[in-house]
Amino acid sequence: MPTIDGHATAGAAPAVAPADRRRTAMTTAPPTRPTGASTESDALRALYADWSAVIAATPDLTTRLFRSIFDEWHQATREPEDVTYREESLGGVPGIWALPVGADPAQVLLYTHGGGFAVGSASSHRKLAGHVARAVGATAFVADYRRAPEHRHPAQVEDTVAVFEALLARGTAPADVTTIGDSAGGNLAVATVLALRDAGRPLPGRVVAFSPWLDMENTGATLVTNAASDALVTVPLLEGMIAGVLGEGHVDRRAPLANPLHADLTGLPRLYVDAGGAEALLDDAVRLADRARAAGVDVTLSVVAGMQHVFPFLAGTAPEADEELAALAAWYRG
Repeated sequence: MPTIDGHATAGAAPAVAPADRRRTAMTTAPPTRPTGASTESDALRALYADWSAVIAATPDLTTRLFRSIFDEWHQATREPEDVTYREESLGGVPGIWALPVGADPAQVLLYTHGGGFAVGSASSHRKLAGHVARAVGATAFVADYRRAPEHRHPAQVEDTVAVFEALLARGTAPADVTTIGDSAGGNLAVATVLALRDAGRPLPGRVVAFSPWLDMENTGATLVTNAASDALVTVPLLEGMIAGVLGEGHVDRRAPLANPLHADLTGLPRLYVDAGGAEALLDDAVRLADRARAAGVDVTLSVVAGMQHVFPFLAGTAPEADEELAALAAWYRG
């Protein structure tokens, strides 16, 4: 049973896959740098390979220690210049503001961090959010939404909706808010808009999803075809995360707010989706773009060859990430 600060979380589903399944997934050598990828991009691949080795070698890994590992995510990101930070709670949800010098305070990125709904934090993602905010000329609020297994779906969506409503209450125009996130946070960036739309509420002006993890059924083809090139994501790892956030039979794996690939995407704002060509979750990004486009949404899909999961974490470190953020900034202003 996972523990939080040494206390058992009775009745909670594990946030990670069982140890024997993790060991099976990590028996192969870590992937090498794909042809054409920059040497600088090795930083993220090496970080992921190290995490995978630690997870495989630690069968009694607690939720607290698992979260500590993923709070190292920021190590791949160079500290952005001319960005300050401030902690605040919005709508009862704590988080960190990233405030680039000269940014338009009226423009807000509502950033939801990745980590399978169980790990990751505002601290692990503040540097990435700072780079994105600086690139587009906006401010960013990185929300520390409630995490699984202590809080199951839809707690995470409820928290992000609460932050959005709090921004509007303080005078921010809905169209000036962009929901943005990576991995599970990319899921939330989309699901938050779906929840607002279904409630008849105003919608954000844009949605951005970095390497979104959307498919709670794990049916994506690249989970198989990119298994050897992805240094972090495996089906057993995802299954453990799903058990933590959805529970065993607690939530249908096809529920639209949990799995936006089964949602009606009609009416979504402009959507920007990116992914790495080497990652196992690539197919989630492609399917989201295809289904949104079919629903009449203005979609931009960017797939960068050879890159790992959430490669924008390499901002300030690798050219692929910096070029991607420049492309995102052009889209944002377009």
